[in-house]
Amino acid sequence: MAKTYDGPSLDLEYVVGYSGITNGLKVHPDRHHLIYSLGNTVIIENIETKKQQTLMGHSADVSCLTVSNSGKYIASGQVIHMGFTADIIIWDYEQKAIYARLQLHKVKIEALVFSPKDSYLLSLGGQDDGSLVVWDVATKNAICGSKAQSESAGNTLCLAYHETDELKFFSGGDQTLRVWELNVDNRKIKPQDVRMGQHVRMSKCIQMKGNYLLCGTYTGDILGINVDTNRFQFLGPKGGHNSKKAENFQCGVTALAHLPGNQEMLVGSGNGEVALVTYRLVNEKKSEWVFEKKRSWFDKNCKGEKVAVAAIALRGDGHQFYVGMSNSQIYRFTYTDFACELVKSSHHGPVTDIVFPSRSNELFVTSQLGQIRFWLLKTGQELLRQTVANITCTSVALTEDGSKIYTAWNDGKIRGYGFVKGKGGAALKLMFTIHDAHSNGVTALTCTPDGHCILSGGGEGQVRVWSISHDFCTTSLEHNMMEHKGSVSDIRISKNGKSCVSSSHDGTTIIWDLEKKRRSQIVFANTLFKCVCFNKEENQIMTSGTDRKLVYWDVSSGSQVRELDGSASGSINAMDITADGNVVATGGDDKILKLWDYKRAEIISVGIGHSGNITKIKVSPGNTHIVSVSEDGAILVWKFPQYLV
Repeated sequence: MAKTYDGPSLDLEYVVGYSGITNGLKVHPDRHHLIYSLGNTVIIENIETKKQQTLMGHSADVSCLTVSNSGKYIASGQVIHMGFTADIIIWDYEQKAIYARLQLHKVKIEALVFSPKDSYLLSLGGQDDGSLVVWDVATKNAICGSKAQSESAGNTLCLAYHETDELKFFSGGDQTLRVWELNVDNRKIKPQDVRMGQHVRMSKCIQMKGNYLLCGTYTGDILGINVDTNRFQFLGPKGGHNSKKAENFQCGVTALAHLPGNQEMLVGSGNGEVALVTYRLVNEKKSEWVFEKKRSWFDKNCKGEKVAVAAIALRGDGHQFYVGMSNSQIYRFTYTDFACELVKSSHHGPVTDIVFPSRSNELFVTSQLGQIRFWLLKTGQELLRQTVANITCTSVALTEDGSKIYTAWNDGKIRGYGFVKGKGGAALKLMFTIHDAHSNGVTALTCTPDGHCILSGGGEGQVRVWSISHDFCTTSLEHNMMEHKGSVSDIRISKNGKSCVSSSHDGTTIIWDLEKKRRSQIVFANTLFKCVCFNKEENQIMTSGTDRKLVYWDVSSGSQVRELDGSASGSINAMDITADGNVVATGGDDKILKLWDYKRAEIISVGIGHSGNITKIKVSPGNTHIVSVSEDGAILVWKFPQYLV
């Protein structure tokens, strides 16, 4: 049994990740910090220094986020399992701590917004809740609540507060658009439906400016509502100057941000477009308006993906603004020339693997659905990306010098890449493809130290050895080892390349003699093995899986040497060992990174920061950093404790 750990925690250097939730990217009023969510964590990032602070308190993924006008508070809501209450947390920005935890809504918090003077917080429940609640920020109690929409309307999706009136706010959604009056003394809110005439829409986002409520709709147009009369006023945009033809935004309007001091606003759409739109009154007697699109930009990195603009956040008066995309990218724009740069690139799905070149700790490679990416370890900046649409890269292996990349995919193929010179620098070129490498997808992959052989494991349980020609263009199957009865989860090769070990979901881990092409030893356990590794001397292996145990096995006899409780809850999915063999890193469904002293079999440090299940862990060459990745797309880079070096 492992002893209870009460020692020092790992130092988290930085996080790479952004959830891309609707309206979930903010610039703090101090103009120096970005605020966004990643899984169940809220991240505050300094724009200049990139230093991050994390706010952890939610039990499930954050679904919405807002910042008070003064910047004193941050509010975040979450989504949780059916039948449970979804928390709202108000954070004290200065203290970076929980100010209040509010509970009334069920399943999901759809939207949050503060009143102009931070007196009240307005919250909207999701479709399983459907209620709207006003909270007193000072007392931390609910003042009143109501059903957000009438019986005949659809779901309410968005909220906005009046610019100056603490007692007036708005809600919009599927065939519903309402103006609300708050009566604090009587603890009531009274709705009034906006008279839309023929222009009934589904509103995705709303924002007030002056006397008008601007509504972005699923049909791709923008409605202007006069809040003094509660009537429809104008509709747009048109195609451009002097054009009478309407030009709706494709895939709907998903984000709005009004620029202060003028009648211009930024519009984001469901097809990844960011546009600058202007509106003006041209005939006061007839109330005729012109609503025109001035500038437009599309995300060129989408490459066929359906990517929506999730949020637009103004910095100051809008001279600079940030755009968050649903594929977890963040861009920074300048208003004057509409020029942009990619400032944050993140995975938008589970990260399936991570690997370092054995001779360098300057960069690492990760994989996910449809992509492999190269990252600079020092800054977390993405250097290079290779895309194969609609299939998942399950595993990556690099040759010792890092010049060749072998990738495993769930379509049953192995793809090999080499580096070539591109227009913007280095690029990847597909050198070979092994078709039908495994019938149920390739699930694990590694290569020999010289890079001339690949070892692959498949969903059908077979382990195969492939030889690669010296010109790196042709392959051939050398041997097929068929003893596993379930999916192969991990393969590790010995330093001399003469043996390897494979773990499987069938409860077996097999040590293979690669020279004789047969099994040399096998171990059994009542578990689904998820990961395995050799110790430094390669006379023992260490395994783990769904039984939450860390088990040492003797290579020559296959007998169990030691068993530890590796996790209090959830399986252990990932494992790596330092080059000197002294420290083992593990992580899994408990979302905790743990470092173990291999010889003493004790926890020596833990890292708490993941909001999703940890899928893979790697210790960098030279023991400078530990990188862990998870199902929510996060990459966490930890400093390796210097007292262990």
